[in-house]
Amino acid sequence: MKQNDLLTQEIEHIDIKKIDTRDLIDSMSKMSFTARETARATEIYQNMLKDKDCVNILTLAGSSSAAGCMNIYTDLVENNMIDVIVSTGASIVDMDFFEALGFKHYKGSQFIDDNILYKNRVDRIYDTFISEDDLQTCDEVIKEIADSIGSGVLSSREFIVKMGEYLSEKAVKHNSLIETAYKKGVPIFCPAFSDSSAGFGLVMHQEKNKDNHVSIDSVKDFRELTYIKIKAKETGLFMVGGGVPKNFAQDTAVAAQLLGDEEGLHKYAIQLTVADVRDGACSSSTLKEAHSWGKVDTAQEQMVFSEATLSLPLIASATYHSGVWKEREELRFNDFLFNR
Repeated sequence: MKQNDLLTQEIEHIDIKKIDTRDLIDSMSKMSFTARETARATEIYQNMLKDKDCVNILTLAGSSSAAGCMNIYTDLVENNMIDVIVSTGASIVDMDFFEALGFKHYKGSQFIDDNILYKNRVDRIYDTFISEDDLQTCDEVIKEIADSIGSGVLSSREFIVKMGEYLSEKAVKHNSLIETAYKKGVPIFCPAFSDSSAGFGLVMHQEKNKDNHVSIDSVKDFRELTYIKIKAKETGLFMVGGGVPKNFAQDTAVAAQLLGDEEGLHKYAIQLTVADVRDGACSSSTLKEAHSWGKVDTAQEQMVFSEATLSLPLIASATYHSGVWKEREELRFNDFLFNR
């Protein structure tokens, strides 16, 4: 068996524009359990979009992009349904940037012998395969971008803007999340940026340029995102998974209060997760528990205990086809941050 034998069936990303789930969500609202919670989350997301004072923040953790949801995030940004993104490095670099360079994710199996994959330089994300050789090319491109900058201390957002500039000229697959966000002025923050292919690329860059190199400052990320929180009259969180992005975005409510913003709480909050809360997991807390920390208001919050590739397309499709986003404008927070 060779690598080409394992990488044959490409993952096809779902297109929410072609599938209208409004009737299904409406029916689910009359049901119980996770069905009704999913419908309630859809209602809250649509309220976020109807609220003209609300800045909508998407947080991404996990591998939903690799699993077929990549185009959903691009559509949300393209149609002004999301104004800010906080993500793991993997979702942005190993998945989105990776495919923008022309590489693919492939259908695989969680039951295969991983020794076979290792010998054939195939990496596994549950039942999804990618080429390790392609990932290392991605690392090299990150190094190339860092080398072109030369030196300096950047927020991850500033570096991702450089990635957007690169893709606008050299992408094999256009309309990636990074390129779309770059064109729309939507900031992308990766507070743990090095925990991805970006980390390998930056290590190679710094090793080559030990005394004069690019560094990523996660505190600068936090400060910049807090500036957005302060500037916004209201904020809403749409959280896919948990992890660092969830806490990072939620913590801006506290940071904003420390910097004098008395209206700190996030007004709206949705989280799609499968994490258990009994051992202090679920990235620290449910949304109701987060209220005790001064992060989230409880009037419009909804936990949806569902794997994201099931619940996200339902919520995003119903909201897209509702048309509630059509009067929203670009907020272009990248321009705001670069002009500070």
